[in-house]
Amino acid sequence: MSLRVPQLRFEASDQLAALCKAAGDPLRLNVLRALANDSFGVLELAQIFAIGQSGISHHLKVLAQAGLVATRREGNAIFYRRALPRAESLGGSLHATLLEEVDRLALPDEVRQRIEGVHGQRSAASEDYFARMAGSFQARQDLIAGLPQYHDAVLALLDALQLPSTATALEVGPGDGGFLPVLAGRFRQVVAVDNSPAMLQLARACCERAGLANVELRLADALQDDCPAADCVVVNMVLHHLAAPGDALRQLARLVKAGGSLLITELCSHNQSWAREACGDLWLGFEQDDLARWADAAGLTPGESLYIGLKNGFQIQVRQFAKPADDDRLTHR
Repeated sequence: MSLRVPQLRFEASDQLAALCKAAGDPLRLNVLRALANDSFGVLELAQIFAIGQSGISHHLKVLAQAGLVATRREGNAIFYRRALPRAESLGGSLHATLLEEVDRLALPDEVRQRIEGVHGQRSAASEDYFARMAGSFQARQDLIAGLPQYHDAVLALLDALQLPSTATALEVGPGDGGFLPVLAGRFRQVVAVDNSPAMLQLARACCERAGLANVELRLADALQDDCPAADCVVVNMVLHHLAAPGDALRQLARLVKAGGSLLITELCSHNQSWAREACGDLWLGFEQDDLARWADAAGLTPGESLYIGLKNGFQIQVRQFAKPADDDRLTHR
């Protein structure tokens, strides 16, 4: 008579095994590398890695079960991003070390080219929207969150910086120019850049009405063209229109002078997919951890944050990130 041996339970080791299994495939490691500063939908990842949708979905399921990726719904699509390691949890240190090693990988040239192709598709959709909708831009923005909803919060963070009277400001994507009078009254010189001629014309009309003599308007792409560095870089409701917000934040950080600040106003993550068509949004807001992670990768440190709940159910985050002064960088070397 054979004895029945009770089945042993290894919940803790199962969790570690799932992490190790997920890391044991080159494609999954490259997916994690591609997600370092961006998030992608299933179809985008299938395009980037030249694999069928069912195949990439299987790999993403393995990564999700191991806690290496997190998901968020964008209308009918699901987007994937890297999950943050939790140092206090089992496997947390292994998770963190894995990501550090993954970031040493160089993506194959063809993968990088396909990522650029996806970004190009996103940018084209955004540029087409602004070309078509410039005349009704503000009315459409007000459907979600107009300047009056976050004006005072940005102003509070701005004044808390206590910058000298000689400080300069750069606003990226000034929209119709509604915030430029505030900046003009607090900074010696203000430069506003936008890559949309139609939107820049609206900002120019605002400056003329307000008689702003210390504001310079430039038709330029702040992420690619030469732009002046400033003590304070202001980016209000712009990131969710950009193809690669993580990469964009790194490019914006280079425009902040040492000891200066980057002020970002953005929507918190939401599921109102109608904003894509009505307002030209590429992203349905952002998780707070995403902005913090991207800022850290860009060499910025988090400062004050304010959060604004709106009656229509949306929430706004106003964030300040500081660029260490030269002395601080020398001290921490």
